[in-house]
Amino acid sequence: MLRLPREEEAQEFLRAHRATTPEVPNFLHYYEEGMPFARYLEILRQRARGEQLPPHHVASTFLFAFVASRIVGRVSIRHELDDFLLRVGGHIGYVVVPEFRRLGYATAILGRAVEIAHRDFGLERVLLTCDDDNVGSIRTIEKHGGVLENIVTGPDVAKPKRRYWIDAVC
Repeated sequence: MLRLPREEEAQEFLRAHRATTPEVPNFLHYYEEGMPFARYLEILRQRARGEQLPPHHVASTFLFAFVASRIVGRVSIRHELDDFLLRVGGHIGYVVVPEFRRLGYATAILGRAVEIAHRDFGLERVLLTCDDDNVGSIRTIEKHGGVLENIVTGPDVAKPKRRYWIDAVC
C-alpha cells in the first residue's frame, strides 16, 4: 500500500531511511537529519499541493510502500515535467529498501504509482528514467510496458540515462 507514514510510525521511517541512505542519498526528498517527523510530513503535503516549492521543483506526491508495518520502499510522482525532468528525471522515481529488493516490490510500487499518476493527475503517459546499467529498473519498467524512447548522455548526467514512456491509461 502506498501512503504517507503516520506520526507514530516515525521509528519505522527512520529505519528505512538509515537502511537506504548510504546507497541512495536521495531516498527522502526534503528531509533533513533531526527534522521533527510531523514537520517532514507537512512539507510533503505542501509539495503535493505545489506550495513552497524550492526553485526548479514541481508539485510532487511522495508516498511510502508498506507491507504490514514495514516500509519497503518509496515513490515520488511528479505532477508535471520541467525541462530537467523531461530530459533525465521523469514523472516517477522509486526506491526499494535494500533488504526488500528482488522480492517484487519495485514492480508493485511502480504499477500503483502509474495508476495514481493517471487517476489523480490525469497523466495519460508517464516518463521514467533509469541508469543505463540498472538492470533491475530496466526490467521493472519494461514489465509495465515501458517503451524505450532514447538514451541520454552528456556532461549533465553522471551515467547514460534510459528514457521510457508507459501508457497510464488502463
